[in-house]
Amino acid sequence: MAFSLSHVSVGRTVPSWKTQNPTALCAEAVLLQRLGRLMVAYRPTREGLPRKACTSGIILPTNSTTSIVSTFVVTGIPGLEAVHIWISIPFCAMFFITLVSNMTIMTVICKDQTLHVPMYLFLAMLAVSDLGLSLFTFPTMLGIFWLDARELTFSACFTQMFFIHTFQDFESAIILAMAFDRYVAISRPLHYSSILTNGVIARIGLAIIVRTFTVQVPLPILLRTLCFCDSNVLSHSYCLHPDIIKLSCSNTRINSIFGLFVVLSTMGLDFLFILFSYVLILKTVLSIASYGGRLKALNTCISHICAVILFFTPMICLSILHRFGPKLPSCIYVTMANMHFLIPPVMNPVVYVAKTKQIRDKIQKLFTKRRPGESQVTFIT
Repeated sequence: MAFSLSHVSVGRTVPSWKTQNPTALCAEAVLLQRLGRLMVAYRPTREGLPRKACTSGIILPTNSTTSIVSTFVVTGIPGLEAVHIWISIPFCAMFFITLVSNMTIMTVICKDQTLHVPMYLFLAMLAVSDLGLSLFTFPTMLGIFWLDARELTFSACFTQMFFIHTFQDFESAIILAMAFDRYVAISRPLHYSSILTNGVIARIGLAIIVRTFTVQVPLPILLRTLCFCDSNVLSHSYCLHPDIIKLSCSNTRINSIFGLFVVLSTMGLDFLFILFSYVLILKTVLSIASYGGRLKALNTCISHICAVILFFTPMICLSILHRFGPKLPSCIYVTMANMHFLIPPVMNPVVYVAKTKQIRDKIQKLFTKRRPGESQVTFIT
């Protein structure tokens, strides 16, 4: 709002020297008008903080002043800060297992031509997704546990958030593709190789990439338009979209609606299609006459069912607890979020190696391969 000349004269007596000097009266009016414009430009937000200043950082109120910071602070496991060093030991072991197992599966499948079939190509994609997800979550957690490195700049936090959610969507879509693979293998075994050709698999992979980047790229862009104030402390050990927008003092309706749309249109739809695939699989299995044939058909789905349970169960439970469950300690929510992001990359390769004899044999052959020139002794009995 701006101050007019009438605002100046209402409710107070104008000194006689001003009435006799119109120039002084006009100068005061101009000064008050400029002051009004300045107040409009820096009109407080609902938190009582200047609107323009929050574009350069996060405004943190103190006792008498405000300070501006340009970093987010991630947290470890609340209430267990004193034992972070000990907690880091299993997380470090999980990270090592994730790296070694997923890279081993990728190497074996890439090098062996006999494994270039749909089931194992999708498994290689899953290993890539698990590896990417672990590389953007485990190092941050270990940095907190070992070095108490909690601060992330805006760019680093938004980048980490983008890649975490990107690989999360990759994994969801790949699990859906694997469900389709199992359905074709059970319901159309004679046409399996003609339906799922290498060209079809390549197009499925390209569709997954395009869908994921289409919905994920706008998220960090929209976050750049928000102002942040009052707090810069995130509730997890890494940057997540719902966690970041909670710290905003701007209108987050667009960000929240688009974030919900992304979740429902990717992981939500994927989960529904996976359930539908297994309904069709069960219908096909029940039509098999022999009991042994039914068990053999279902046994080919065990590894994939484990992947579905590992990926979707923590996410669904966490959503239910947030919306309908009782108020629980924050460490419960953090632990379940860690299970969703950290357990699948560790367990997926273990499950698939344990349940797939061909993969086990190829891995054993890879690690027991003799070096050139190494002598071989043959015992004749």
